[in-house]
Amino acid sequence: MRKLRRRDLETLRLLTPHQGRLVPTVGGILLFGRDRLDRFPDAWIQAGRFAGKDKETILDHTRLEMHPVRAIDEAVAFVEKHSMRGAVIGRVRRRDRWSLPPEAVREAIINAVVHADYSQRGMPIRVAILDDRLEVENLGLLPFGLTLEDLPLGVSKVRNRVIGRVFQELGLVEQWGSGVQRMIAACREDGLPAPAWEEIGFRVRVTLRTEAIRSPSIDPKDRTILGLLEGGEGRATREIAGAIGLSTRSTRTRLARLVKRGLVREVGTGPNDPRRVYLIALD
Repeated sequence: MRKLRRRDLETLRLLTPHQGRLVPTVGGILLFGRDRLDRFPDAWIQAGRFAGKDKETILDHTRLEMHPVRAIDEAVAFVEKHSMRGAVIGRVRRRDRWSLPPEAVREAIINAVVHADYSQRGMPIRVAILDDRLEVENLGLLPFGLTLEDLPLGVSKVRNRVIGRVFQELGLVEQWGSGVQRMIAACREDGLPAPAWEEIGFRVRVTLRTEAIRSPSIDPKDRTILGLLEGGEGRATREIAGAIGLSTRSTRTRLARLVKRGLVREVGTGPNDPRRVYLIALD
């Protein structure tokens, strides 16, 4: 993830001229402002894990008031902490399996941060984990002219353009509308129902179901990745991306999903290790 310099900030219009001096925009305050919660008291994420299929009993919760990029990471980590359901038992070892595709979870939370209406007050962004689903809610109905039926088609109108552009520069989003389609594809590939969006009162909710409706599928690009790794030699993300004709970010997302499903394993010290490689998983 690249860092933003002052020149980048001005280019992205996080700062605007006012009476001969530069002042922060609303998006700049939300992203980097020290007093942003004083001005926008609901600009944070509330995450909770509930017992059963309703919200009567809460088992764990957290209040994420840090700046948005870190808050997204922490919210995803909270979901992963509570979403492991079982394991795939191979011939040699046990492989953990997640109940939701990580890329769909991350996209749902990023979309809530980008599209929330921070001028309204009454609730923060909410991430609720239940036994059969994940719900992510943000204040603000869909922008005028955009309908729920438009979302799966990739139609998008960004409410917070500054936040959206900064997230694009940081590699958190690729292009407008593509995140929704990636969420749908990730859920379907894991055999899960497609995400469902609702407008409830003055907020939008997306629901990801964890109960599989069919066996997980492997599309042609995933089959190409598995074939490329069959030789037993480790392959880097960039090399795999070139072979399947996708960006390194999209390829990394696919590899992460294959790792979670126990089909691929990664070798390296961490996500920023330049020598990190992927190999076929051995049962």
